[in-house]
Amino acid sequence: IMVHAPMSTKNSANAQSVILRLSNVELFHVGQAFRLGRYPIHFHMNGDMSSSYVKECSIHESFNRALNIHATNYVTIERNVIYNIMGGAYFLEDGVEIGNQFKYNLAVFVRTSSSLLNEDVTPAAFWVTNANNTYMHNRVAGGTHFGFWYRILDRSDGPSFNPNYCPKKIPMGKFSNNSVHTCG
Repeated sequence: IMVHAPMSTKNSANAQSVILRLSNVELFHVGQAFRLGRYPIHFHMNGDMSSSYVKECSIHESFNRALNIHATNYVTIERNVIYNIMGGAYFLEDGVEIGNQFKYNLAVFVRTSSSLLNEDVTPAAFWVTNANNTYMHNRVAGGTHFGFWYRILDRSDGPSFNPNYCPKKIPMGKFSNNSVHTCG
C-alpha cells in the first residue's frame, strides 16, 4: 500500500490531498524483496498527514520491512502487531519526518535482510532518523539486531536532503514506557 500525493498538491498550504485511514487489516506475505520503496505500508513524501492513521493492523511474514514513513508528518501508528519482518520494521526514512505517533505497537522477530540497504542488514524494530516523534508503550521481542535505533544525522538524506536542515538540532519527542526483550 503506497500512499503518495500528486506533486501538484504537495506545496499547497495546509492541503492534505491524500489521507489513509487503515484499521483492522491483515497483511501477509507482503513487501517485495530487492525492490526499494515496495513495503507493505509506505507513506511516500506527503508532508502533513495529521488526518491519517494505521490502527490495529497486523503485518506478518514481510519480505521487505513493515511500515515506512518517508518525508511524511503527523501520522498515528497505533496498536499494530508485526511479526517475522525482514529488514527495518517501523521505519522513518530521511530524517525530516516529525510529529508521527507510535503508540501501543508490538514488533516480534524483526530479522536481518540482505536484499536492500545496510539499514536492513542490521535492522531495528523502530528505526528513527528524527527524534521529534512520539514513541509510547511499544513492545519489541525477539529480533536479530535492535529494538530502537536512533540514527540522527547532521543533515537529512535521500530525496529529502536539505543542507540547511539538521535533524540533530530538532527537539526530542516523547519516549516513554517502551520495552525491548531478546534482541541481538
